[in-house]
Amino acid sequence: MSRGRLRKTMAAPLVGGLALMLTACSNGAGAAPGDGGDEIVIGASVADQKSLFYVAAAQGMEAAAEELGVELRLTSANNDSAQQVKQINDLITQQIDALVFISQDSTAAASGVAAANAADVPVYAVDQRPEDGSGDLATYIATDSVKAARDLCTWMFDQMGGSGKIAIIRGVLGSTAEIQRTQGCNEALEEYPDIEVVAEDAANWDETEAYGAAQNMLAANPDLDAFFAESDAMAMGAAKAAQQAGRHEGMYFVGIDGFPTMFDAVSEGLVQATMAQQPYAMGKLAVEQAVAQLKGEGDELEPEQYQDTVLITSENVDTEDVKDYYGPDAKRSN
Repeated sequence: MSRGRLRKTMAAPLVGGLALMLTACSNGAGAAPGDGGDEIVIGASVADQKSLFYVAAAQGMEAAAEELGVELRLTSANNDSAQQVKQINDLITQQIDALVFISQDSTAAASGVAAANAADVPVYAVDQRPEDGSGDLATYIATDSVKAARDLCTWMFDQMGGSGKIAIIRGVLGSTAEIQRTQGCNEALEEYPDIEVVAEDAANWDETEAYGAAQNMLAANPDLDAFFAESDAMAMGAAKAAQQAGRHEGMYFVGIDGFPTMFDAVSEGLVQATMAQQPYAMGKLAVEQAVAQLKGEGDELEPEQYQDTVLITSENVDTEDVKDYYGPDAKRSN
């Protein structure tokens, strides 16, 4: 994907690789970062390094740090909110110059931002953010999940001929993405009065949980036509449950993420569509903008920088390159 698909960005060449740089470094007294003093040090805290989204975002951060000649200290919370808060406090004591933050949940988000604010460390939030206006952010970079879900559901409803019964599998309740993706599909539903939601459940972005939820939904609704899942993993879980039940043919299954595995699933006909996000570019952008601001360069940042998604279907899955979305290490199996 070209950088032109990103809005309000600063151009920089893409380079690959992921490194966890954890060596200590403190800034010299009286010297501003990047103006002849010590090296700029960017702290980064991500929710985990298992999710392909977070892996790609971290790779983008490292690529930007390498290109710009700054140090990146990257930590992963392993989906533990308390651990993430501790890691952020540790980074702050190491005198980082800025924090790039993908929070595990609202608790970690609020506490992490508050700690950085107290230390006068600017925070560049990616993907997740504190709700209810908690804390001050330099900027918030994320997928436009409302638009992504609205466009995806609209596409699916059109494929269904504007009528039918659907099930919705939601992500972690109360998370930024879950709230926004639910809102987006609800906006699409308002335009299609003959689409009926007959079942809803949460599966916490997990394929196995979605498989079980879909089994129950299929059993309770013998005339179900489609599943809108708020993530790719959950869409695949629902599709596999329908296959196991002998109900897959003629049904629609869609998700949001654009994982390499989902590209494969679209090619194979397991699912019909995904909305591909740009985590690699978002992670890279956060570091680029943090460095530019620390050096006193670049334009004033918008408070919110929403990035577009791209609809992937059988019509374009073989021409779109998953590496444009999930970085140079992203691979399809076929």
